[in-house]
Amino acid sequence: MFCLGVVATSNEAEAFQGVNVAILIGGSPRKDGMERKDLIGKNVAIYKSQASALQQHAAPNCKVLVVANPANTNALVLKEFAPAIPARNITCLTRLDHNRALGQFAEKLNVHVGDVKNAIIWGNHSSTQFPDASHATALTDRGERPVRELVADEKWLREEFVRTVQQRGAAMIKARKQSSSLSAASAACDHMRDWILGTPKGTWVSMGVYSDGSYGVPEGVFYSFPVTCEKGEWSVVQGLQIDDFARSKMEASATELKEEKSIAYGFL
Repeated sequence: MFCLGVVATSNEAEAFQGVNVAILIGGSPRKDGMERKDLIGKNVAIYKSQASALQQHAAPNCKVLVVANPANTNALVLKEFAPAIPARNITCLTRLDHNRALGQFAEKLNVHVGDVKNAIIWGNHSSTQFPDASHATALTDRGERPVRELVADEKWLREEFVRTVQQRGAAMIKARKQSSSLSAASAACDHMRDWILGTPKGTWVSMGVYSDGSYGVPEGVFYSFPVTCEKGEWSVVQGLQIDDFARSKMEASATELKEEKSIAYGFL
């Protein structure tokens, strides 16, 4: 017999008692004009506290999704202070950016967003992230074809598309005076559904995960990669060709994450 209900509490021990899934949306919100350093400093204390509660009270194989920004670095702080939770079980949200990329392709090609797949978000959930169209495909009346071939506009793919996805969060804050909420909630649901139930065959999604050095990304940071999921486990998609343009963008985001790590550790 299952008892369903909602427990509203400000007590972290009560909130995390025995949880199998933790979606962490709490944090000091980013506001218009706020420096990222300030945002990191405010959130380190929050994530140290939440990590301690998860460490003591969560189920041993709890899956954690960090949504609150700076998500990648918040996830790193959580990992440092919740060593009982496997690093593979801590992720951060870049699915919102992934969904935005798919939406940009669908709008450009005048197709349903469900017919577009395999965009990639590399790196940090910030303005240095690299939305990559190189391996994306779209289903058309002539079958499934590469997005790059269908768009046939390399300038748009490397400039306007990348810039639009990178800056969408800032544009939302400027327009609404607060960050996006419903689209982030939807993306969090997408992230957890695919992580637990698996990604469709032939499809990958973007997730911020603890780097194992794939694609030359330095270890020790949470970095967004293309992943497939099966039986509750994620795996980085291997063997994708990376051109010089993509490599430079990926390295820039990795550099920012290392800088954020240094700033965060200064508050620990």
